[in-house]
Amino acid sequence: MQPSTDKPFAPACERNRAPILSVLQRWFADRNQVLEIGSGTGQHAVHFAAAMPQLQWQASDRTEHLPGIRAWLDEAALPNTPAPLVLDVARGPWPAARFDAAFTANTLHIMGWPDVEALFAGLDRVLGADAVFAVYGPFNYRGDYTSASNREFDGWLRARDPHSGIRDFEAVDALARGIGLRLMEDAAMPANNRCVVWTRAAA
Repeated sequence: MQPSTDKPFAPACERNRAPILSVLQRWFADRNQVLEIGSGTGQHAVHFAAAMPQLQWQASDRTEHLPGIRAWLDEAALPNTPAPLVLDVARGPWPAARFDAAFTANTLHIMGWPDVEALFAGLDRVLGADAVFAVYGPFNYRGDYTSASNREFDGWLRARDPHSGIRDFEAVDALARGIGLRLMEDAAMPANNRCVVWTRAAA
């Protein structure tokens, strides 16, 4: 569905939302408060919040992206999508609330590595003791690309910004383990992406 022209639109969000949702519905079924980091256009927030009405889906992103997110949320007028929060993972402000789930899509390869580290440090503060964290996007494994297209994409990313690039799964998993998250699922997604889920053992 093509939106009205006053809202940002990412075709990739339309393509990947159903496969992602199939994973999130399993892991977020008993969740209540979800923080989405880097909500982008807001398309995922609307789609996932509509499909999982038991959740409060808290969108967040840098200031410049909030008008577009608000446009999607306002048009959908869902009861479980509060106003989006300003959040820069490296500079804050991280919300004072606690969440029992978090989600981010197509962000780790855009951030510099120090920002990825800051993301996990911030999650350590806002995730509850039994929280779930899900990440969608491309990963390398054992230092190698999973496809020729990912290799080309990584080259494009690094040419545009030398600090960006597809992350090594093992390095990201180490950050997750460092804040008490345990790998539960690493699901193959279309276009050589993954949906990776970690959980935090209840204290």
